[in-house]
Amino acid sequence: MREGTTFEEAVRMLDSIGSGFLPVVDVDGKLIGIITDGDIRRAILNDKRSLTDVINYHPIVAAAGTPHIEIEKTLYRLRRRHMPVVDSNGVFLEVVILNDFTERTIENRVVIMAGGLGTRLGSLTRDLPKPMLNVNGKPILLHLVEAFKKQGFKNFIFCLNYKSDVIKEFFGTGADFGVNVSYTVETKRLGTAGALSLAAQELLEDDFLVTNGDILTSFNYEFLLDSHKKNNAVATMCVRPHSFQLPYANVITDADGNLISLEEKPEIPFFINAGIYALNPLVLDYIPRDEYFDMTSLFHALVSHQRRVKTYKMDDFWLDIGSPADFSKANNLNQIQR
Repeated sequence: MREGTTFEEAVRMLDSIGSGFLPVVDVDGKLIGIITDGDIRRAILNDKRSLTDVINYHPIVAAAGTPHIEIEKTLYRLRRRHMPVVDSNGVFLEVVILNDFTERTIENRVVIMAGGLGTRLGSLTRDLPKPMLNVNGKPILLHLVEAFKKQGFKNFIFCLNYKSDVIKEFFGTGADFGVNVSYTVETKRLGTAGALSLAAQELLEDDFLVTNGDILTSFNYEFLLDSHKKNNAVATMCVRPHSFQLPYANVITDADGNLISLEEKPEIPFFINAGIYALNPLVLDYIPRDEYFDMTSLFHALVSHQRRVKTYKMDDFWLDIGSPADFSKANNLNQIQR
């Protein structure tokens, strides 16, 4: 992609290429920066349409001649998917993509919480459970399954409640989608952690992943699982940076009431729970049977019992579809997963 390309042209290029990566080069072919599909999605979500706000002008690059296996190791360590390769003059030669290297199966199970009522979505969920709402022509839940499958995860447990038959009829055993799907169905609401008690016997073998069923993301789940295992954690929660802008000035004083400074409408940074987790089967011992118990309660219980609980910071594209505005925003994204 040359300098001067418009935002809309860049989106079309990404859509047609399908690798989720665009190099930005000058007239001599020298690399200026890169754009990924995640960059485009974040720009759309933040209402930005200028490529100068989107281009990563300082990408990590590999030198020509670097073995691909070494680039793969670096990408894995940096939790990145793409790395451009340049020659000694900075001319772009190729891009190495992590997902290009291996096609493998990861046996760890993925639990998808797909039993929510979706009441905030109003009439949209009158006849369909929220995870079955179509985004860009396919159900949210199918986007999730395909994203996991692309990374090697094939074994799924769907925790269902509201209109469970709709999901069962669509996915069946999962064979039509190249995966294995089993189900639990709540007879009463058990919460995001309580629902795990219904699948306890299937989850006793190894660490497993849990995700809310109304999330669209470009997140690499294998990186989470790897970090979780390396930390020897019983539970790992994905967290995302967020901020809130105060509508007023922050007045800073000393203990005697003397004015020190004023911060005009500062942004307060914090982290939010992204609704994605890696868990060890040991956590099942902390989940009561046949009672409502959410993930927040589970993590509180683990911390109070001094178990090793970690967080995993993610900055990937992520959209929680909890409102009609979020649903509309999701359908305005040209790419969900690549």
